[in-house]
Amino acid sequence: MKIKTVFSCQNCGFQSPKWLGKCPDCNSWNSFAEEDFSSSDNKAKERVSLYTDGPVLLKDVQIKEENRLKTHIKELDRVLGGGIVPGSVVLIGGDPGVGKSTISLQVSSQLTKQNVTVLYVSGEESVAQTKLRAERLGNIDSEKLFIVNQTDLSLICEYIKKIKPQVVIIDSIQVVFNPQISSSPGSVSQVRECAGLLTQLAKSSGISLFIIGHVTKEGALAGPRVLEHIVDTVLYFEGDRFSIYRMLRAVKNRFGSTNEIGVFEMTAGGLAEVANPSEIFLSERPKDVSGSVVVSVLEGTRPLLVEIQALVARSSFGYASRRAQGFDFNRLSLLIAVLEKRMGLALEAEDIFINVAGGIKIEDPSADLAVASAIASAFGDKMVLPETVVVGEVGLAGEIRSVAQVSLRISEAQRLGFKRCILPKNNFKNLRLENSNIELVPVSTLKEALDILLGR
Repeated sequence: MKIKTVFSCQNCGFQSPKWLGKCPDCNSWNSFAEEDFSSSDNKAKERVSLYTDGPVLLKDVQIKEENRLKTHIKELDRVLGGGIVPGSVVLIGGDPGVGKSTISLQVSSQLTKQNVTVLYVSGEESVAQTKLRAERLGNIDSEKLFIVNQTDLSLICEYIKKIKPQVVIIDSIQVVFNPQISSSPGSVSQVRECAGLLTQLAKSSGISLFIIGHVTKEGALAGPRVLEHIVDTVLYFEGDRFSIYRMLRAVKNRFGSTNEIGVFEMTAGGLAEVANPSEIFLSERPKDVSGSVVVSVLEGTRPLLVEIQALVARSSFGYASRRAQGFDFNRLSLLIAVLEKRMGLALEAEDIFINVAGGIKIEDPSADLAVASAIASAFGDKMVLPETVVVGEVGLAGEIRSVAQVSLRISEAQRLGFKRCILPKNNFKNLRLENSNIELVPVSTLKEALDILLGR
């Protein structure tokens, strides 16, 4: 077998016969590493040997209803689309210490209580270390949970064939290596080949596979981009490792929606579900303070009430600074320009800071009106109307545009005791609410909304 040397980009997997300073595919700098490249004949034979069935006619395929495997962790089941699909491959990513291994052990515990056999492959921790972590989580003592410390892919496949588990957890894919590939563990070639072979084994045998992946300093999954294309579902853990709250978000899901999120709280006993995240996010909201506005955003089918905080202060350096935490910076710049042009606010010499309390990241455009209102409130040092929720998208002309699922947002605000809701006029025209005792205030322009909120 002929072996040659190639240079592979560690971000996207692009290969070159010589070293390059900049990758022509993903435009990343200094990402090329030298690797040994061998013929793929043996790899192809190994892939083919995993399959026992040949091609069949599509019309002859018998479809049977797949019963999803419930983890009984409601927040995780919601993000997965209702549970674990047999034969599916789930990739879990997140920053170090965010809770990837913790949630994996908790899933193992819940599944073994349902008489499901689980194989937990720990490549970074010894069996004793994994046992200590399991004891901290509590109640993980089952004859159906197997743990092994192994990084050799060939031995892992043998364990899977011998034990025949229903669920396999790989922690993590960056330390697993294929002995037939000469490059080091964690390289593009190793990650791609190991993930591919494990996926094919899972598909051919009906095993549900969870793969834990490291992330780069930019927050993306380490390894080639093809890793995300191979798997069925990609889950990201979001949240500061020093914060107690974690968001689990699906960025790819072949068996469900990618709009759902799960909210967890990190405790001494592991990750605890947060059944009412809106109440948690608003629990520490300050009273009688300018620059604080509550907005109802939609994450999948779940409405969340979060607090938008704004701080506007005179710049001391002649160049105004803008910062946003949890909100898109480009969207913030657009809203500041609308406030300056359409509302006449002199913000060019003001430092503006926006924070979404609770550590959540907002992508819903319905938060535009809340952000603009918080900036105007902080700039004029005026409190917004109390017990009021704000919903609406702001256009470049200063108009308030309609948003989706406004009835769900209003119902959540009413449940938490809010008395008033500022909403787009177009949404108000078609709104049908039963047994509602919340005051609905329709607005069509940003000026109209600010006049009501700030009592101008």
